[in-house]
Amino acid sequence: MASPLLLLPLAVSSLLLPFTAAARVFSVADYGAAGDGARYDTGAIQAAVDACAAAGGGRVLLPAPGDYLTATVHLRSRVVLDVAPGARLLGGTRQADYPPESRRWYVVLAENTTGAGVTGGGEINGQGGAFVVTPNPQKNIMVSWNATGDCEGDECRPRLVGFIDSKDVTIHEITLNQPAYWCLHIVRCDNTMIHNVSIYGDFDTPNNDGIDIEDSNNTAITHCHIDTGDDAICPKSTTGPVYNLTATNCWIHTKSCAIKFGSTSFFDFKKLVFDNITIVDSHRGLGMQIRDGGNVSDVVFSNIKMSTRYYHPLWWGRAEPIYITTCPRHPDSKEGTISDIQFINISSVSENGVFLAGSKHGLLRNLKFKNVDLTYKRWTNYSGGLYDYRPGCQKMVKHRTGGMMLEHISGLEIDNVRMRWSRGSLKGWDVDPLLFQPSTVDKLSFHDWQSLAVSR
Repeated sequence: MASPLLLLPLAVSSLLLPFTAAARVFSVADYGAAGDGARYDTGAIQAAVDACAAAGGGRVLLPAPGDYLTATVHLRSRVVLDVAPGARLLGGTRQADYPPESRRWYVVLAENTTGAGVTGGGEINGQGGAFVVTPNPQKNIMVSWNATGDCEGDECRPRLVGFIDSKDVTIHEITLNQPAYWCLHIVRCDNTMIHNVSIYGDFDTPNNDGIDIEDSNNTAITHCHIDTGDDAICPKSTTGPVYNLTATNCWIHTKSCAIKFGSTSFFDFKKLVFDNITIVDSHRGLGMQIRDGGNVSDVVFSNIKMSTRYYHPLWWGRAEPIYITTCPRHPDSKEGTISDIQFINISSVSENGVFLAGSKHGLLRNLKFKNVDLTYKRWTNYSGGLYDYRPGCQKMVKHRTGGMMLEHISGLEIDNVRMRWSRGSLKGWDVDPLLFQPSTVDKLSFHDWQSLAVSR
């Protein structure tokens, strides 16, 4: 398997050159922006962007102090939106602030660009609180702009920042705050660097994912801080594959899954690396929900420390530190396979066990656990005893709880793995290290594996 360093699309220093090299600066104040947070500055911001593009590129500066209220801002090639420290770009809260097509609902949107980016040390704020109809500590009830039928259900809300069909994208040194829906969305892009980005979403708001990498290749995520209600780093494959994604040196806290493949998974995921990541009190740690026939291969999770706990069951997840699943979303859906996955130097403290579940025609193959330390204890009052197959498949299933549950696997290597059971804090556990049906699992290898009780 390739070294993680080989999967970076470009060196960080070379990708950041557009922001550090001399470039023309177009201040939105020179185009009439008020920056008072009350009047819309969309016209001034867009005029600065268009002038910058016409001049061959540069930076569009939102100076501080200032709150710049805007409808959708359309970035152009070689234009970098520079939000200064102390400045905020505020997304509008009216449906009229966004394009007619829901797929283009973003506060900042770059389509078919080369060399566009966002930086500056300031903040882009989606004013997500304005989209909460009923606050609820279990899960907020949200606005849905679905009256026109352009989108369905309760996920008809604007995303925060989107790059679509673009290349040489750089997002760095920026805070993305309070999205109404997904926060940072990279779609069908090539060669993207996301560096030193802080993301904050309402912990009770559904669907406010941190970073969604969709149908995009050669992506690097480094030194990011993500604290949000829904999935934090989420590769998806809707119209094409996801190759060469590397995420390193990140901190994550979420009420959903910290790193989740899918569940949209029509095409393949290959050569992904996640290294040196801290996951704190999340509902699920490392996850794969493959439901639409795509295949996953050549993935490394390494040097990861995490704690996972139960939250309300309205949120997908059951406190699993590692959750690898493939099964058909619908009875007639294709079943994808997951193969050649490595977990190296992993430690966790969790309220539930590892869940590895393939399906009859979608096996898990060649999984390797090396230098893995799993501590099991309970500290919340939520009930256990359920396995969560959502979306689709078997949904929620009552089941005994063990250290590692296995089904439909061909090839599992365990090398230097410790399971530690915390005495006195295992309510609802069967304290079974392994749970599996022998008829669905083969090619198991155990070397230096221990299961032992420890003090609290």
